[in-house]
Amino acid sequence: MLEAKNICFRYRNRSPVIDGIDLAIRPGEIVGMTGRSGVGKSTFARILAGHYRPASGQVLVDGAAHPQGFNPVQYLHQSPVFAVNPRWTVGKIIAEAWQPDAPLREAFGVSNTWFDRYPHEISGGELQRVALLRAFAPRTRYLIADEISAQLDPLTQAQIWSVLLEQAESRQLGVLVISHDMPLLERIAHRIITI
Repeated sequence: MLEAKNICFRYRNRSPVIDGIDLAIRPGEIVGMTGRSGVGKSTFARILAGHYRPASGQVLVDGAAHPQGFNPVQYLHQSPVFAVNPRWTVGKIIAEAWQPDAPLREAFGVSNTWFDRYPHEISGGELQRVALLRAFAPRTRYLIADEISAQLDPLTQAQIWSVLLEQAESRQLGVLVISHDMPLLERIAHRIITI
């Protein structure tokens, strides 16, 4: 289980951005999260993934703190260009986490012809597919999907969500989906929370 207990966070000496949030995501559960812009959803997501440390409270991954090395909680950014090294090829970006087999690469729509290209040489939708494929490494237990399809065309959105949900179900991954798109959350989430 991915658990956040009484999480509080502030930037420097400002008022708390997040104050006393609790959340638990079980393996195989898809939780939707919504709320107005600026309320701290992305900050909370980064805390869950271990990118930020809370001012108080704790995050537990299957009963323990975030482990050293590979993080079983993978954060998927709204804009994948910020999640990859622009000086690395697509092949190196994926290999940083693992070596997916051909059927999974095909399921995510990641072409072998992209492997020698750099992030700026493929489209935003293609780069999001690369980021998703990288996040589905065998040791991943939880995914944090932060507005991952907001900037994509409807067809690409549908394709990405179809593959993500199918793979998450088959591997029993816990998923937090952050979105302002309530029809999407109502369609895919087991429950929805508002912060």
